[in-house]
Amino acid sequence: MNYFFNEMPQYQSTLAPQDAAVLSIEGAAEVRRILDLRDHSQPTPMHHLPALAAQLGVADIHIKDEGHRLGLGSFKALGGAYALMRLVQAEASKRLGRCVPAQDLLTSEVRAIAEQMTFACATDGNHGRSVAQGAQIMGARAVILVHSGVSDARIQAIANFGADIIRVKGNYDDSVTEASRVSAEKGWTVLSDTSWPGYEDIPGLVMQGYTAIVQEALQQLSDRPTHVFLQAGVGGFAAAIAGHFAVIEGEHRPNVTVVEPDRAACLMDSARAGQPVRTAETEPTIMAMLECYEPSLTAFRVLSRVADGFMTVGEQTAPAVMRLLANPQGDDPAIVAGESGAVGLAGAMAVLGNPELSAKIGLGASSRLLFINTEGATDPALYQQIVGRSPAEVAAQTGGDSK
Repeated sequence: MNYFFNEMPQYQSTLAPQDAAVLSIEGAAEVRRILDLRDHSQPTPMHHLPALAAQLGVADIHIKDEGHRLGLGSFKALGGAYALMRLVQAEASKRLGRCVPAQDLLTSEVRAIAEQMTFACATDGNHGRSVAQGAQIMGARAVILVHSGVSDARIQAIANFGADIIRVKGNYDDSVTEASRVSAEKGWTVLSDTSWPGYEDIPGLVMQGYTAIVQEALQQLSDRPTHVFLQAGVGGFAAAIAGHFAVIEGEHRPNVTVVEPDRAACLMDSARAGQPVRTAETEPTIMAMLECYEPSLTAFRVLSRVADGFMTVGEQTAPAVMRLLANPQGDDPAIVAGESGAVGLAGAMAVLGNPELSAKIGLGASSRLLFINTEGATDPALYQQIVGRSPAEVAAQTGGDSK
């Protein structure tokens, strides 16, 4: 484990104006309006784990379970599909010469416009499924680029929504580059969840979709969390959650730690450098959804202002936490967490094992911790190999307190 306290000059509890607009309360309200158009749009469960809290020596632990999100099993169901629907909304408003409200998105008039649009993106699995599902809902075409590390099970899950698949050699960052190149050549719209100079608006919409998680969490919790540990790849999810907390609660927001695999710590390396940098590649990480070597420009700008610290965890931590949640203590509920889903909890457990570090971030007996299980078993065969039981068997366990 490595931990880096945010010492960047711009560190504060407020966001840059352009990011505050994206992660605003008004933006979150638009997310809910569009979310309500979709099937299975109810809030995801909030699990209470008092036995685990007692074991770790903290006051409370809650885990919001995005493994139940919109039938896709991942928080990314909120981002790609939402951004795609907003882009169709904007195009329809332009072509029809009037403002198209959210409630008109599924009309035949708007869908006829969507049918003429093609959206392309790179993915580790979950973002591609979200974009593909959004395209299916609207009647648009989706082209998803997958790199060599994406499993066949994840590729099939994307193809099931009718998307066209293009395989790319190399890693996630290579597929991002190729998606941009092919889209420019074909006249497609790139719908990426990472940003770079000159390309921030669409990734901003993806991040805006994730604010629904915070809105739901604050309605489900009786007490505000004091600490939030957020796993990160390019950083869009972590930035959206930390940034929306900052918008809502300002200086009273929870302490935020960003957690990455030690084999792909582009945000920590960027924090140390004080600017976005590309991390050197070593070996692939089991935390496949977090295997990113260059941060999103927008996400890093947000996190440079509102993340309190950045940390890394080793390869053995993800499987250990998957097994811990599948075999809970006492009456805590069993939770199906994928290999990237519960990395935030892994980070907190590592910090709690270091009394000096825990004291520095105020983590102790009175702390109320919030984690977000960002994905369920998106690769069921791998999950069973790690946990020793199928996702269905774990999910069938009863008990615990969930909202």
